[in-house]
Amino acid sequence: LQDASLGSLTVYVVPETSSLLPQGVNVYVGRHRSALVRSGGTLATLHPRLQQLQQVMSFTASSIAATLADRPPDGRVGPDARRHLKSSLGRDVCPSPLPWPGGTPLVEWDIEDAVNRYVQPVLDKLSLVANFSVDSQILYYAVLGVTPRFDKESSSFLLSAHSLPHVINPVEARLGSSAASLYPVLNFLLYVPERSHSPLYIQDKDGAPVSTNAFHSPRWGGIMVYNVEAPASPQASLPLHVDVDMVRVMEVFLAQLRLLFGLSREELPPEFLVESPGNEGLADWELDRLLWAHTVENIATVSTTLTSLAQLLDKIGNIVIKDDVASEVYRAVASAQSAMAQLATGHLHSAFQASKEAVTSSERAFFDPSLLHLLYFPDDQKFAIYIPLCLPMAVPILLSLAKIAREARQRKKEPTKMD
Repeated sequence: LQDASLGSLTVYVVPETSSLLPQGVNVYVGRHRSALVRSGGTLATLHPRLQQLQQVMSFTASSIAATLADRPPDGRVGPDARRHLKSSLGRDVCPSPLPWPGGTPLVEWDIEDAVNRYVQPVLDKLSLVANFSVDSQILYYAVLGVTPRFDKESSSFLLSAHSLPHVINPVEARLGSSAASLYPVLNFLLYVPERSHSPLYIQDKDGAPVSTNAFHSPRWGGIMVYNVEAPASPQASLPLHVDVDMVRVMEVFLAQLRLLFGLSREELPPEFLVESPGNEGLADWELDRLLWAHTVENIATVSTTLTSLAQLLDKIGNIVIKDDVASEVYRAVASAQSAMAQLATGHLHSAFQASKEAVTSSERAFFDPSLLHLLYFPDDQKFAIYIPLCLPMAVPILLSLAKIAREARQRKKEPTKMD
């Protein structure tokens, strides 16, 4: 089952009385590119099960609509359109703790071991989509920018859902990863609240406490609040050394990573049983859906870029197109056509590689310095610039030419003297 090619899906239909599936389970979705379906006795019963299975494991028309949700024809954007990450050649993952010094414990976390055990298997699986690098930093004296509300009943501090957007900006101003990276950065922050605001809990829109005590921001990352138990006696020596439970933290970070990549699973019927992906974090068929989505998104991006470039060239009539720019445009069109042809034949990996080449070529052509529209002026602007410069010099020259012409006409009128 592990040798199945990218984009393929194998469905095994078993008899209704088969003991391969547990009682009450009619569809079993494996971690690879295969599934087991009970026959149901008749084709009329089997057909809806196969349709549901296709909706879960394969890339359907609704998946295409979700992928291109930020390009709706009518201009209306769905509520989750901005959550998923856009396709990119690389990503930087930056898990960072935010300990508050002075009265709070000294946080110690073994980030290298946690990345190797929990994060790296997921990134290795996603290496087909983009190149990943992992960096970590510790931010001291970090503030949330929002004053939590004290709840007398629970003797704790609360952060409401409407105040969470104001938390990111003060923290992001302290992060140095975005300035030092060429690729988009995914920030996963572990915030240890100060002693005067501890314990700190996050509430959802309904006012209920969030079980993970964390939240994520679309296309940016996530923040988890990690409460530390207060010392038994107020006279305890500070700072206290606290070891972070990396298993609990990494479970939250990986769940946020799946949400950012659009790998959240929809509510399945009770007759469905989905195998856990294990340490890899995502199943093979989820990786196929992700490759499908990024390939379609890349093709749409190439189409938008080349259309914008064509509109720019039509607007500026005297623009000069170099041979290398033209070759990049031809290469982008050829790669996009190749990607669509590979998708039609089911070669998912080749289609994704061709779509990446198309995006690279189209962006090279669009952002070429020679095509900067500020280098080319409309004719009316040229007249407005050069007439004030040339007119003072042209007036005496024109007057001199007029005088010479008058003198020449007068010479022709004067009679010639004959001896």
